[in-house]
Amino acid sequence: MRASRLVTLLLLLQTRGRMTAAQLAEELEVSERTVHRDVDALSEAGVPIYAERGPHGGLQLVEGYRTRLTGMTADEAEAIFLSGLPGPAAELGLGTVVTAARLKVLASLPSELRVRASRLVERFYLDAAGWFQASDPVPHLAAVAEAVWEGRRLWIEYERGDSRVERVLEPLGLVLKGGIWYAVASVEDGIRTYRLSRVVGARLLDESFERPAGFDLVSHWAESIAAYEREIPRTEVIVRVHPQRIDLLADLVGRQVVTAAERLPGTDPDGWTRLQLRLDWTSDEAPGRLLGMGGDLEVIAPPEVRAQVLELARGVLERHPAG
Repeated sequence: MRASRLVTLLLLLQTRGRMTAAQLAEELEVSERTVHRDVDALSEAGVPIYAERGPHGGLQLVEGYRTRLTGMTADEAEAIFLSGLPGPAAELGLGTVVTAARLKVLASLPSELRVRASRLVERFYLDAAGWFQASDPVPHLAAVAEAVWEGRRLWIEYERGDSRVERVLEPLGLVLKGGIWYAVASVEDGIRTYRLSRVVGARLLDESFERPAGFDLVSHWAESIAAYEREIPRTEVIVRVHPQRIDLLADLVGRQVVTAAERLPGTDPDGWTRLQLRLDWTSDEAPGRLLGMGGDLEVIAPPEVRAQVLELARGVLERHPAG
């Protein structure tokens, strides 16, 4: 609601010129204190509002200030307001800039498009992070972003397993995927990806670098993700699962894995479903993950995975003796 009120205030000053706080309060049906807070918010967003004191004073925009967009369709206006992610923008230090840009675009739209865009802002919200996942702390995001923007080398200290390594990067771009920030950077042996939450130290260097000719961040990222998904270690298992717990299995291993699973023929004595799954985990990881299904899943094959599940289950029982 406040965004709509700020736009209305801006439009009043654009169309009527100088107005007192009392006049604006009456038009907006708010208190004069709220008007002054809104004026401060507009000023912080870069809108040139100033106040003139005296009997003929009031609030007004700098002469000649206008925001105007022409030729924008309703779908284009809605797309702009759906594309904004305030959380990531704030992490990059651009929260105020994004707010100002959205406000100015909203103010410059024709009235019918402004109504649609305002309704969209009020009714749709994009949250990029997954469920039960707090945002990774990224204390050095600003330094990496500055290196990307200015084309300067960057020294980092990076957590790799139980150790820390030092690297000098030539950062080419930043990517936000699933609520997690990554840096794509050129190093001595090629182009690598670094998860920024694992960067424990960063220092911008005075040396600049040349970006690789023809490098395209979007294309590189798409190719990198495809290669990762092709090369990731996978484990094939055959399981029997309670038919009413297949949705739970999908939550555990991924709906795509369950959808792609082969349903094995044959009659199960308990009416359970037999599936051949291709898991995106190694054979060492799979047993512990599958144990999360409790008694609603049984691993049939391969024997080594079944044996590891049994071993883990026995360990759980030993640590939780009855009575």
